[in-house]
This record gives sequence, structure tokens and C-alpha cells, in this order.
Amino acid sequence: MEHSTIWWLAAGALVIAELMTGSFYLLMLALGACAGALCAHAGLAPIAQLVAAALVGSAAVLACHLVRRRQPSRQPASSNRDVNLDVGESVMVEHWGHDGTAQVRYRGAQWTVIGRPGNLPSPGMHRVAEVIGNRLLVDKL
Repeated sequence: MEHSTIWWLAAGALVIAELMTGSFYLLMLALGACAGALCAHAGLAPIAQLVAAALVGSAAVLACHLVRRRQPSRQPASSNRDVNLDVGESVMVEHWGHDGTAQVRYRGAQWTVIGRPGNLPSPGMHRVAEVIGNRLLVDKL
């Protein structure tokens, strides 16, 4: 079997492994295997193919890691406006119960509202900060 065929099979196996695990770094290693295959097609010695695959794969993994580290951390879905459209909406709280909860009418249904810890419950307009199960965590406006 040709060296290039082995490299292409390795690249395919890495892509399949990435699809099964979801690890983006395996795609970067597959790029390294592609570089090894291209070196094999160019007629380079097996050691040169191995060095090229290692350098390209390592550089791709390092670049991917650095790019991901620079991006800001993602908010949890319960408080992310891009995922949960209730976050940021306003609700009117008429009165609070003794247990620190209130019932409000929001989007045509009754919702249980809880205040953010540390804030005193007071009636008035509140903004939804997070959705926790079927409860709205709110901040006073």
C-alpha cells in the first residue's frame, strides 16, 4: 500500500472520530494527516512526511486552542438572550409573597417570579435576568 493511501485513511479515521466525539481538535490533526499525504504524493521520504504531519497538526491544534481561549466565555443558556428570548423582558410584580416569590401574568400564562438573592422584594416593574425551570429570576428596574 502506498504511503499516501495510509495518510488519507488516517485523515478519514480522524474525521470519523471527530464526528463521533465532537472534539474539534481531531479535525486539526486530520489536517496534519492531509499534509503527510501531500508530502507522500510529492515523493518525500517517510520521515519527512511524518515531520510535516506533526508540524502541521501541532500548529493547527495550537492555533485552534489560542483562538478559542481568546473568545469570551459563553453564558449559560438560562441567562443568554441569544438562546432564551425571555431574558431582558419586563414583568409587572403587583405584590410579593412571604416566601419571596410572586405570581405574574407573562405571555398569556401565570409564572412564578423569584427575586435575585440580596435584593429586597418590592412591587413594580422588573426585568427577567434568567429563566430557571418554570420560574423567572428578576431584577428590579
